Parts: sequence; structure tokens; C-alpha cells
Amino acid sequence: VQEENYDDDYEEGRQEEDEEEEEQEDKKEGISASSQPSQPTPAINWGGAASTPATSVSNTNLVNLQMPAGPAPILQNVVSTVSLGIPVDLKKITAGARNAEYNPKRFSAVIMRIREPKATALIFASGKIVCTGARTEVESKHAAKKFARIIQKLGYDQARFLDFKVQNMVASCDMKFPVKLEALALNQPLVSSYEPELFPGLIFRMLSPKLVLLIFVSGKIVITGAKTMAQIYDAVKKITPVLQIYKKTISAPVGPSMQFPSLPFSP
Repeated sequence: VQEENYDDDYEEGRQEEDEEEEEQEDKKEGISASSQPSQPTPAINWGGAASTPATSVSNTNLVNLQMPAGPAPILQNVVSTVSLGIPVDLKKITAGARNAEYNPKRFSAVIMRIREPKATALIFASGKIVCTGARTEVESKHAAKKFARIIQKLGYDQARFLDFKVQNMVASCDMKFPVKLEALALNQPLVSSYEPELFPGLIFRMLSPKLVLLIFVSGKIVITGAKTMAQIYDAVKKITPVLQIYKKTISAPVGPSMQFPSLPFSP
């Protein structure tokens, strides 16, 4: 395995080239202008506290998107896939790119990383690429396009940018109040699973949208399995009133009159 070393030429996708030259190369190499990432929109505020500007939503997702008033989910990871349309030689890619590593005894794919946007790609010999680590759908598409361009520069002129698709979105949300996980698991046995000896969170399998939520006693939630931001918003909107029912109230501290009497003997 080569020592991990980030090369600016590969990480930045040869950004020193002029914009006009890149557009001409895109048309020639099969990376159409439609695959260019759109400008991210500002962070969305649901009302109340200001939302964290870590989540941006594409303009297409904003159409008819109903955002409930309450805690705002924050995207943590976007997993996407793309196809180059041709098989590739993983050893050749590893030898030509300094920001790549390959150990076939451990994993049958090249691991390639870039800094901007911060993302990691798993490149398989079939020409399939799995891109992970991006914080938005726009960044994920931008990163996948950079990985495709890197491979093209390594001698694969026939490589294309095909079938880009978001496979999974992971988001987090804080309800700002503790939750009675035992009561929730007892009253919702068909959709929840809670084994505190194995995992500290309750696994809530929502049916519509079909997502998995990890709910912790602190009120923090991890949402996984979504393919669009609309599904994440819908899940938060539906789970919020459920968790309000199982909100844990903090008991008052024990006062002097409620203290236990002293023992009749001294230790």
C-alpha cells in the first residue's frame, strides 16, 4: 500500500486549467454540462433557533418541500454511486495517483481521497465508483466528477460520467429533551428495538418514509436510509410528536425535609 500523500494536481482536478478548456474537455470526454453541480442554496431555517449552515439543498428539492417548525436535521454524510462505463486497471490507477491506495488482500477496490470537497471514493475494477464523505448532494456529485476526471487523466480517455445516483443520506437531529426509550420500545414493539446491553440507542424503523432512526436517551437522533432531503424532513416531522409523548421529565432535587433519617448508630 502506498503511503497516503495528497497531490494537489489530482485533488483539485487540475483547477489551474481555464474554465473554457474544462467545458470543452467535458463535452469531448462525455461529462455533460448537466452533470456540473449547481450552486448550493443557503441553509434552511425552520423557525426558532437558527439552523446550522452545513446543509444545503438543491433547487429541485425545494419544490413543494414542506419543512416543519422544530429541530432542523443536519446532513452528515451522502453516499452516491457513478459508473465510468469501462473497466479499469486498479494497479495502474494506484501507480499514477498519489492520493490513492490499494491492498487487494484487504479490500478489492482502490481507495482515493480528495480534500475539496472532502470525500473518499472506492474505485472498483468494473468501473463503478462509490463516493462517500460529502456533506451535501451537490458536493457528492462534484466529488464524483473530480474522481472521474482523475481517472480520465490517467489514460482512460473513454471513461464517462454515467448513472450518478444518491444511495444513502445520513442526518442528525437534536430534540433538545431526554426521551424514555424503555416506554417507547414497550408501546411500539412492531417498529422499535431497544437492547441497551448491546447498543445504547433505540432502533426505530419508520414505515413511511422507509427509514431507520437511531434514537438516544439524550434526545439526539441519527436518520439513515434516505435518498432525498424531503424524506428526512418528513421523518423528523412524524417522529417529533411521538417523542413528545415519551418526553422524560427531570425530577426535582431532594430537599432537606425529604432526606433519609440518620442511622441510630455511628459507623
